[in-house]
Amino acid sequence: MRLPRRPRLLLPVAIALVAIVALFFLFSGIYTDYLWYDAADYTTVFTGVVLTQIVLFLVGAVLMVGIAGGNMLLAFRMRPMFGPAMFGGGSGADRYRMALDPHRKLIFIVGMGLLALFSGSSFAGQWQTWLEFINGASFGKQDRLFGMDISFFMFDYPFIRMVLNFLFTAIIISIVLAAITHYLYGGFRLQSPGVHASRAARTHLSLLLGIFLLLKAVAYWVDRYGLVFSDRGFVYGASYTDVNAVLPAKTILAIIALICAALFFAGVVRPGGMLPGVSAGLLVLSAILIGGVYPALVEQFQVKPNQQGKEAAYIQRNIEATREAYNVDKTEVETYNAQADPTKVNTDGDTSVSGVRLLDPALVSSTYEQTQRIRGFYSFAEPLDVDRYPDSTGKLIDHIVGVRELTAPPEGQNNWINKALIYTHGYGFVAAPGNQVDSSGLPAYDAKDMPVTGPLAASTKLQEPRVYYGEDPASAEYVIAGGNPKNPQELDYPETGGTGQKNTSYTGGGVPVGSFLNRLVYAAKYGEINILLSGDINDNSKILYERNPRERIEKVAPFLTLDGNPYPAIVDGRITWIVDGYTTSNDYPYAQSESLGDMTRDTTTDRRVIAQQPSDKINYIRNSVKATVDAYDGTVKLYGWDNNDPVLKTWSNAFPGIIRPASEMSPDLRQHIRYPEDLFKVQRWTLSRYHITDPGAFYSGQDFWNVPGDPTQGDKNIKQPPYYLTTTMPGGTPTFSLTTTFVPRQGPNLAAFMAVDSSGGSGYGRLRILRMPSSTPIPGPGQAQNAFQSRFAGELNLLGVGASSVRYGNLLTLPYAGGLVYIEPVYIQVAAGGGQEPYPILQRVLVSFGSKIGVARTLNEALTEVFGGEQQEQTQPSEEEQQTTPSQANTALNTAIGNAKKAYEDAQKALQASPPDWDAYGDAQKRLQDALKALEGANARQPAPSATPSASPSASPSASPPASPTASPTGSQAGGT
Repeated sequence: MRLPRRPRLLLPVAIALVAIVALFFLFSGIYTDYLWYDAADYTTVFTGVVLTQIVLFLVGAVLMVGIAGGNMLLAFRMRPMFGPAMFGGGSGADRYRMALDPHRKLIFIVGMGLLALFSGSSFAGQWQTWLEFINGASFGKQDRLFGMDISFFMFDYPFIRMVLNFLFTAIIISIVLAAITHYLYGGFRLQSPGVHASRAARTHLSLLLGIFLLLKAVAYWVDRYGLVFSDRGFVYGASYTDVNAVLPAKTILAIIALICAALFFAGVVRPGGMLPGVSAGLLVLSAILIGGVYPALVEQFQVKPNQQGKEAAYIQRNIEATREAYNVDKTEVETYNAQADPTKVNTDGDTSVSGVRLLDPALVSSTYEQTQRIRGFYSFAEPLDVDRYPDSTGKLIDHIVGVRELTAPPEGQNNWINKALIYTHGYGFVAAPGNQVDSSGLPAYDAKDMPVTGPLAASTKLQEPRVYYGEDPASAEYVIAGGNPKNPQELDYPETGGTGQKNTSYTGGGVPVGSFLNRLVYAAKYGEINILLSGDINDNSKILYERNPRERIEKVAPFLTLDGNPYPAIVDGRITWIVDGYTTSNDYPYAQSESLGDMTRDTTTDRRVIAQQPSDKINYIRNSVKATVDAYDGTVKLYGWDNNDPVLKTWSNAFPGIIRPASEMSPDLRQHIRYPEDLFKVQRWTLSRYHITDPGAFYSGQDFWNVPGDPTQGDKNIKQPPYYLTTTMPGGTPTFSLTTTFVPRQGPNLAAFMAVDSSGGSGYGRLRILRMPSSTPIPGPGQAQNAFQSRFAGELNLLGVGASSVRYGNLLTLPYAGGLVYIEPVYIQVAAGGGQEPYPILQRVLVSFGSKIGVARTLNEALTEVFGGEQQEQTQPSEEEQQTTPSQANTALNTAIGNAKKAYEDAQKALQASPPDWDAYGDAQKRLQDALKALEGANARQPAPSATPSASPSASPSASPPASPTASPTGSQAGGT
């Protein structure tokens, strides 16, 4: 029974509606992308990428359909005139042919459509390879094996391999489809004995197999150039076996493949399967013997018994190429005869470490959060960032900086209007000198509050403190701003007293959403009907999205790899995000290939506080671009930083005009440029081995280094991150630097100290390594941390009793007084009460030089304990003190303990007040310090038991009351009871 006409029409109508909706959403995605690029003023990137992908898609689809489909049609047209009967009857193929033949056109069209879709998409996905090929710039440097310009291996070789892979795929698919078609339509039969084929089928398949072998010959020849990426030998790059066995083998195999192809072509005019069979067997046997067995024999019997001698020249090539590719070939390595005895050095007039940064940006983030968040819907990034700003005298001082970003509307108020229209941005720039705290141990802010006040805000002439673009996860959400300039409704900041709010209306750039079409496509993009219906959206409204600085730059410069840690700075009166961009590749000949994620992994990436790099393999990197994003209007600017980088020149050719010359940077921006962290991590990974330039010493590996584990985290497998701070290298002046340390592969001592000039001046990028002498053991970071925790466990744990805990800040290593000094801030994490979360307050500074340790409330006092003054040496109690009566000693000891407990209780009361009484807290901390010193002195005057030797004075602080907990030797915190 036939269906009524109307129901029969429902199916095509439904299909048409689904198609229309799908096309509309596809259009919405492309159109909104165009609008975003147009608003960001980077339409050349959008059109360049999209047009390239479209062209490559069409080329890939047409070529694949033309080759595979053409051969399938050719096989159909070459079918025998009398069908299967020519071979003596039917076969199992007849059933399949009879089932498929009525629908062959539909099957062919659908099959070719799917093939075109997949092949075109695959080809379009290689758009970067194509653009590098047609725009490649010369390196002006030749490789050591073939004498060809490096650009051939970086830009041409990947494209040639891409084309070969595509053609191999097309020919293999063609062979399969042609064979199936010939089989279905009687071109050949699998009958006993052997295979029976028509002349047309045999000719067709022989030609296809001959073409396959021609491609194989070309592939063998091209594979010769790929030997510069070999991992067969001791290091990356062509080894002795590759050069002396594999290279000639590839050449011979290419010739054999040509001969085999000729034999297949000869099979076209000479009937029978002997020639194709001989050629196929010859190729397989040659590939096994010449391509596999012969190189293995050379490796086993010539190279392995004398690997160091055989591989020396190739190790040298790898060393030179790797140092060039990772830009460490100009690293200055000098022997540093570090002094380890503080009594033998002269520190008079040496103030190079007296102003070192003590605030740890990873720890004080929560301090900023609790003291400067103002409202619960604001937050600061973790960790904060390190930059430098001038003090009142004009001297540049390391600062801990952050911006107050918006997280989300208050709990219970997270509706669409609040989220999209009211709570649209963060507000304010907060900064504090890294070498100062107030009397309570809190950062001495010189830019703070809402509106922003303080000397730094005044000196930098901060004019626009609003933050519409930032790192907080809320930046992944869109907002619609600027719709009511006459009646502002966007929350700017809470007014004094918390009784109201100051409103504003956005006036920057963005995508206009006043028109019906734009509102419609964005409603479809985000699945939010309110965008289409809201009366608060008008011709002045702009939709802002892609608001994370890294994501924004990735979109306008998809050829860049970005540093994981953007940082904010006040540039020309505006808050600006600065992000370092890298050009990377894994195609630099002879250079060692490593995982970018592994090379940059450390404490910060493991804790996910900064973005982790992908695990892609690279063997070339340059800091080619400095990018900025305006925190208010999202303006992206890309400045070419390394004009000698051929990869950057290549992409500048591909997208002309998007990379600005570095000369266009304002002086204010240049003042805040710093050496990027991820590049430095990659370079320290490389230099842990490639500081050795002699192939023999490199082969033995005796002087290889490791990056030490982070001693404040207690996990030796997680590397210590590098630190930004002002450093004075031997013979130099104080310079804003990025620093790290190395330890030997075997042993905990310090092996080397490395720093790079990060000041942005003429010395920018100068890498220097101070190699420690083997004759004088210098404690490594782990040893210094253990010494700190063991020496002052008692005193530090007294600070951490009750609801507080001890937290160790970043362990800084600095050249000082002809040696290396370790400086570590110690924080007390306090529970402030009044609903506030615990946050750390700086209370002590630890200093170590050699085996001598000092601890004090200030850095200068701790340095005095180590290098001079009355506190330099801690002596045994005098004979008169040892004869003090037990009752007198016990009285003094009990008094000191009582004073310490009273001071601690007063400090807790001051913290639990609402708001906290910081003056009372500071006074209590001073009394606690005095009590601890009295406790140490009283403990030292205790008479020693006659049966045992007197306690070492270095351990005296641990003689604290039993209730005091013992510091965890490996943890970053030591909780109290």
